[in-house]
Amino acid sequence: MSMHSISMIAAAALLSFAFSAHGQDAKPARYIDAHVHVWTPDTVRYPLAPGYKKENMKPASFTPEELFKHCKPAGVGRIALIQMSFYGFDNSYMLDMIAKYPAVFVGTAVINPLDKDPAREMDDLAKNGVRAFRIVPKFTDQPIDKWLRGEGYTKMFTAGARNNQAMACLIGPDALPDLDRMCTEHPNTPVIIDHLARIGADGTIRDDDVNRLCAMAKHKKVMVKIGAFYALGKKQPPYHDLAPLIKKVVAVFGPNRCMWESDCPFQVQGTHTYQASIDLIQRLEFLSNADKDWLLRKTAEGFFFGR
Repeated sequence: MSMHSISMIAAAALLSFAFSAHGQDAKPARYIDAHVHVWTPDTVRYPLAPGYKKENMKPASFTPEELFKHCKPAGVGRIALIQMSFYGFDNSYMLDMIAKYPAVFVGTAVINPLDKDPAREMDDLAKNGVRAFRIVPKFTDQPIDKWLRGEGYTKMFTAGARNNQAMACLIGPDALPDLDRMCTEHPNTPVIIDHLARIGADGTIRDDDVNRLCAMAKHKKVMVKIGAFYALGKKQPPYHDLAPLIKKVVAVFGPNRCMWESDCPFQVQGTHTYQASIDLIQRLEFLSNADKDWLLRKTAEGFFFGR
């Protein structure tokens, strides 16, 4: 038997082991969640970043094992982790969880764009299952219309093109113009816009914001995460008020550039459930079965796991 075959068998066995809880009740683990945060109450081994306290961690714990209790019954078998803000630029916990469950997790890390050589850090993290890097306007002191100016982000976008690592943007619509400029200057850099660019986060979905997001589709390397439904529009399940927004974004970008995300654990609070987030995608009548397969599996599989 070849080493490749052995590694594939081992990966499958690890995936099965990771999701052994709730065994008979679980659906086939075919879906991929493109956006989940995990953290541990062990702040001795994994210290919090300056400015954060244990009381900021709500819930107090959300480990992979706690995540599996939500995603396993929903048929989710692979997950893209997002470095949690509690840890600042220290990606240790996320990297350790990727190493613990390599068949399940890949990562989106957070690094300092103002460091001397962020590109070298990106190169190093590529070896540890990191496929993307979260970027947010607050990392620099630039105004929102210039938030991507500076040598650090230029280095990151250049390294992203070289390594096929995405810039994962946690932004609102007001940050899209400078991202548009950067995508024009770096057309080979993968870019992922999280949470539908937070359109409707204040309760109102504005046509101008939707049009601004859809205009980014001209950049062929730009993808959009469809999710965080608990935080958009009316912010109430079953989230049907978000259907027109999702319909337009998927139509403009194409389903092969859209991926579903839960944004757990924040999706599993109050009246919100993990299953409700998937149910919205599954019940949208304007999506064909093939479209749903792209959103729930193939887009994320191709970018995050197809290596």
